Amino acid sequence: MQVDAVFVLFCVWLAGTAGKMVQSRGHKLETYKQSRLRRDTRMDGGGGGGHKSGSPIYKRSPDMTKSLMTKSEQLLRIDDHDFTMRPAFGGPPIPVGVDVQVESLDTISEVDMDFTMTLYLRHYWKDERLSFPSTNNQSMTFDSRLVKKIWVPDMFFVHSKRSFIHDTTTDNVMLRVYPDGNVLYSLRVTVTAMCNMDLSRFPLDTQTCSLEIESYAYTDDDLMLYWKKGNESLNTDDRISLSQFLIQKFHTTTKLAFYSSTGWYNRLYIHFTLRRHIFFFLLQTYFPATLMVMLSWVSFWIDRRAVPARVPLGITTVLTMSTIITGVNASMPRVSYIKAVDIYLWVSFVFVFLSVIEYAAVNYLSTVQERKERKLRERLPCTCGIGNPDEMMIDPQITGYGSTDINITGNYGMPENGGRQERILAQVALNDPQITGQVKASRGYVNIWIDTHAIDKYSRVVFPGAYILFNIIYWSIYL
Repeated sequence: MQVDAVFVLFCVWLAGTAGKMVQSRGHKLETYKQSRLRRDTRMDGGGGGGHKSGSPIYKRSPDMTKSLMTKSEQLLRIDDHDFTMRPAFGGPPIPVGVDVQVESLDTISEVDMDFTMTLYLRHYWKDERLSFPSTNNQSMTFDSRLVKKIWVPDMFFVHSKRSFIHDTTTDNVMLRVYPDGNVLYSLRVTVTAMCNMDLSRFPLDTQTCSLEIESYAYTDDDLMLYWKKGNESLNTDDRISLSQFLIQKFHTTTKLAFYSSTGWYNRLYIHFTLRRHIFFFLLQTYFPATLMVMLSWVSFWIDRRAVPARVPLGITTVLTMSTIITGVNASMPRVSYIKAVDIYLWVSFVFVFLSVIEYAAVNYLSTVQERKERKLRERLPCTCGIGNPDEMMIDPQITGYGSTDINITGNYGMPENGGRQERILAQVALNDPQITGQVKASRGYVNIWIDTHAIDKYSRVVFPGAYILFNIIYWSIYL
């Protein structure tokens, strides 16, 4: 019992000691707050205390826009107006001026028939609901957070495929409000839009593409869209360049667009003209095609009996031209009309193909001539063979060949060099009724002319001349 009594007394003593400590700490904290409050009261309401009334430390600007206690929403009275309606609703259309700064022209695609452009799009209008009193500050600038709380024009890009507002490191949107209610709204946009290209003169073509800007909801009765400074509203960076095109000019226009279900809308156009660089296509397409055509002419100087030399040469040039045509068409859209490059490549292909046909004709005619000569020798008497000099009269000054060359000619049908005309005078018995031909009564000779190699001689002139004429006509039309 004594132990329990001692334990109870000890607990009561601890509780009393703890209560005194908490009370003392609370008293000290209250004393600190009271002294801080008295000091602030003396500084704010004591008429200057330790400082003069004109001291710059406590001098405040009369401009309320500089006050830290005033929120932008309260200054612009955003909660006092319905910004889901356009300014001056029910009255005349609100004029919205636009200007554009083109930052870059990224890509031009013939396959997809589109272009990609990055630009700064700026809108100018006046909304008196956003006016605010100010004496020193000329304007206030905000980011995208305030844009969602007020009315802004609902612009969109007509015929665009993809577009987005840049958001690195934050949304690239700027809103500037002036005291009289004038508003500048600027944003940085990248847009991919359609460009209808006429590729009938490709790659010697000039293309004109357009970027179209229009209000989505407001007709011309509610919103009047216009270029703020005419053609000067469009500015471009002098460093803009494309690898495949030369940018000739930018210009702007304004038109009205009609939709049967909604009405008339103001539409702004940004036109830019592009001229394609030809040098790349000269190196990759035109020069190789021309060299293949010239290479096919080499067969005209090769002996027509050298079949292993002339046939592979012709086939190689034909296959190479086919590869060039396939490579060009692989990077082009499948249009239903003929392009300028198609004309050049297919005409070159025809020239290469005709050189192969030319050798086929020469080879066939040579074979026919040899067959006729062989039959003629078989029908002549044995005593008048070609190899017998007593029965064969040859003029060496005409042919330039001796008896040995005559034997060779009997085997192949013409001299080795294939460059001269061969005249064979065969002595024939005039009383033989089976022999027909042109008979000279005074001398009793039959004339047989072998001139199949003349096709090669004419081809050496006709093929280059026709191809040069084609090039003159082609480049005079398309350049």
